[in-house]
Amino acid sequence: MGKWFFRMTAVVLTPLCALVLIGVGMVQGSMPASFTVNEGEALALPLSYLTVNADGAVAAGAASGTSYEAQVRLFGLFPSATVQVSVEEKQEVAVCGMPFGIKMFTEGVLVVGIGDVDTRNGDHSPARAAGLRVGDSVLKIGDTEVSTTAQVAALIEDSRGKTLELLVRREQVEFTAHLTPVASVSEKRLKAGMWIRDSTAGIGTLTFYDMKTNVFAGLGHPVNDVDTGETVPISSGEVVPADIFGVTRGQAGSPGELLGSFVSGSWGILTTNEETGLYGLLHEQPDAFATLPIACKQEVLTGEAQMITTIRGQTPKAYDIVIESVDYRDDVPTQNLVIRVTDEELLQKTGGVLCGMSGSPIVQNGKLVGAVTHVFVDDPTGGYAIFAQTMRDRAAHMPTAALNNAA
Repeated sequence: MGKWFFRMTAVVLTPLCALVLIGVGMVQGSMPASFTVNEGEALALPLSYLTVNADGAVAAGAASGTSYEAQVRLFGLFPSATVQVSVEEKQEVAVCGMPFGIKMFTEGVLVVGIGDVDTRNGDHSPARAAGLRVGDSVLKIGDTEVSTTAQVAALIEDSRGKTLELLVRREQVEFTAHLTPVASVSEKRLKAGMWIRDSTAGIGTLTFYDMKTNVFAGLGHPVNDVDTGETVPISSGEVVPADIFGVTRGQAGSPGELLGSFVSGSWGILTTNEETGLYGLLHEQPDAFATLPIACKQEVLTGEAQMITTIRGQTPKAYDIVIESVDYRDDVPTQNLVIRVTDEELLQKTGGVLCGMSGSPIVQNGKLVGAVTHVFVDDPTGGYAIFAQTMRDRAAHMPTAALNNAA
């Protein structure tokens, strides 16, 4: 009897323990290292099988700017992860959704192509021989800082074929390269065998701005060079009003786009182009769609929400969407939400999410929860979105020097 009992117990408990271990592992793999809560609020996760345990006195007395540890438990019993909880003052921002024009000037000049020069002795590429690659930024030629294609062309012509020393940046690492221009037979001038770009422009959607500091955030993803696919390194930039005059409707396999043009005037200075979007400082505040608090990421739920965007003119409008899934992981900073457009008017006019809608705010339960970042190529009714909290945190930590220079 005793042996039979223990055998049956082992048969039952072994798979149960395995399931618990699998569950704990899944929680650990999907749980970020930290969460943020507003002052006076406790951390709660929107998953019924996960509970949060923390020192009640510590959590209740935590003031803005402080942090504490909390333990996440599976089914209230099994410790699964320890997370850091940061406490912040509740913040309201001006939620936008209107189009804005982007004018960007690169830091140095960006190499967007490497090619051969037709010389007397055959085809030759000085840029390739110097070790340059597509995506590199040329910052200096000799002692001269370069920022325009015209500057580079003049310095190459003035070299008289002598070797030039270039200061180059590649993936945040700077190094020196030596380039010797050669004469082109067909063009009868000195060339380096590289195509370069010094500026870029486009239209996106403004997400929000802080009414007190005038810091703004938009797009929700970086501006990448059309040729290299790399994030454009900027030295300066400007954001201006824009007007949407039409749309190219999206369909499976062919995302549509907003058609717009810049409007005279200027809203502010663009200072940062990075993974989570565009950031800068306004000197003129555009009219906001609404003033709302920003949701902490754990407050974002699957279910109904609204996307604020503009498909005609300059005035944003709210359209119905559904948030289908939420991903808390730290390694997917711009693809936290999967959204689906359900608004019949928007589907009829656009087919769903369009290029140019990146940055469109997402509102749920009276809070700004995210911003659109990508459209699904095979199904433009859906796409990805970033947590608004991520953009807020990045905006709050913009380098002071950048803001002072912009001002």
